[in-house]
Amino acid sequence: MTLTLTGCGTVSLGGNNEVTLHVVAADYGDNPANSSTKYWKDLADRFEKDRPGVKVEVNVYSWTEVDAKVAELVKAGKAPDVAQIGAYADYAAADKLYTTDELLSVTTEADFLAPLADAGKVKRVQYGMPFVASTRLLFYNEKLFADAGIIPASAVGTGKGWQPKTWAELESAAKKLKAAKVPTPFALPLGREEAQAETMNWLLAGGGGYTDNEESYALDSPENIKTFEYLRDTLVGGGLTGPVEPGKLDRQAAFDGFTRGEVGMLNGHPTLIKQAAEKGVKFGMVPLPTVDGSEKPAMGVADWVMAFKNGHRKESGEFLDFLYSAKNQTAFTGQYDLLPVTTSGYRSTDAATGAGATQLKTFLQALPTSRLYPVGKKSWASVSENIKQNIGKTVQPGGQPAKTLEEMDRSARAADDH
Repeated sequence: MTLTLTGCGTVSLGGNNEVTLHVVAADYGDNPANSSTKYWKDLADRFEKDRPGVKVEVNVYSWTEVDAKVAELVKAGKAPDVAQIGAYADYAAADKLYTTDELLSVTTEADFLAPLADAGKVKRVQYGMPFVASTRLLFYNEKLFADAGIIPASAVGTGKGWQPKTWAELESAAKKLKAAKVPTPFALPLGREEAQAETMNWLLAGGGGYTDNEESYALDSPENIKTFEYLRDTLVGGGLTGPVEPGKLDRQAAFDGFTRGEVGMLNGHPTLIKQAAEKGVKFGMVPLPTVDGSEKPAMGVADWVMAFKNGHRKESGEFLDFLYSAKNQTAFTGQYDLLPVTTSGYRSTDAATGAGATQLKTFLQALPTSRLYPVGKKSWASVSENIKQNIGKTVQPGGQPAKTLEEMDRSARAADDH
C-alpha cells in the first residue's frame, strides 16, 4: 500500500517559486499502527515550518515494492529528489546522484560512522548515505537451554548463561536441544527474505566473505566452501535445523518460531529483541561462534539514502542535514530498535538507559568494526538476488557447495565487469 503524506506528484516548482521536494521512503512498520508514515510526516512538517518556500512530499512504500517503485520513477524520467531504499550503486554508476559533499554540511558529512560512510562510496566518492543500520547476534532461548542442561536454571533471565566461542560448542548445544525434543534446535533461514544476510553471517564466522581483500568477489573461496560443507553435513545433515529445509525458511518465519518457544537458537537483528520480549521469551544474545574460536568481524547491514540530480541540490541538502540531526536519527532508530549511523546518534543511544537500551548496546558495540555487503558494487543487487534464489541448494542432502558457489562467483564477476 502506498502511503502519501502531502499529496501525489513529481518534483515541482510551485507558485511563488515554491520548491516541492519529492521523497520516497520505505516502511519499517509491520502494521498500520507503527508505520513509518508518522515519522516522515512529523519530519516534513517540522522542516517546512522553518523553511518558507519549501514543501516536502513523501510517499512511503512497503519494502517489497519501494526499490521497484523508485526504479520505475527513474525509468519514467520522474526520479524523486530523495530516496530511502536498499541500494544506491547502480544509480551512482549511471551518474544520476549528487555526491554527499555536494549536499551535506561538513558537520553532517563527518558525522557518519566510518565503515558505513565507506560502504556508501563508489570509486572512493560517497553517493550513498546510510539511513539506519543493524548488526547480527546469535539469540538463544534460555528456558530451552536450561531444560536441555546446557545452562543452569539459575541463569535463566540473566542473558549471560552461555558464552560459546566455536562451532563445535554450537553443535554440542544443538544436539542437546534435539535430545530434549526441541522442535528446531537451530533455525537456518536461507529462504528468499534475507538469505544474503544469513549467508554472510556464516561466511564471516568461517573466515571468508563475499569479497577478498582487494574487494573482488570471492564467493567460492576455500573458506566459504568449507563453511557451507559444515552447514550441510553437521547442522542440516545432523537433523539440527528446521522446521522446513533452510532454502524454504524465511527470516520472519524463523523469528516467529523463536517467539513461540519452538526454536533453540538463531541469528537475529535488534527487532527480535522486542518481538521476543512481547511474547515473554527469556533469551540471551552472543556473537555467532567462529570456526576456530578466533574473533571475526560481525556482519553489518545498512539501508541507504540518495539524492537524485533534479536541480534541487540546495533544498535536498538542507533536508538531509535536518534528517541526520541526532534528535531525528534516534527518534527513528529508537522506534524500530535499529542502530544509528552517525557518531552523534551512536553516542545518544549509548547513553540511554533501561533494559531495552542495554540489550541494544550489545549490537551497537559491534557496529563500528562490522563488515557490510559490497553495496558499492553496481552488481550487488543482481548478486544478492542470485544468492537468495540458489544458496539453499548448497545445504540440501547431496548439495554441492563448491559447484554452486563457483557458479555464483562466476556470475558475480561477470556482472561486476558488465
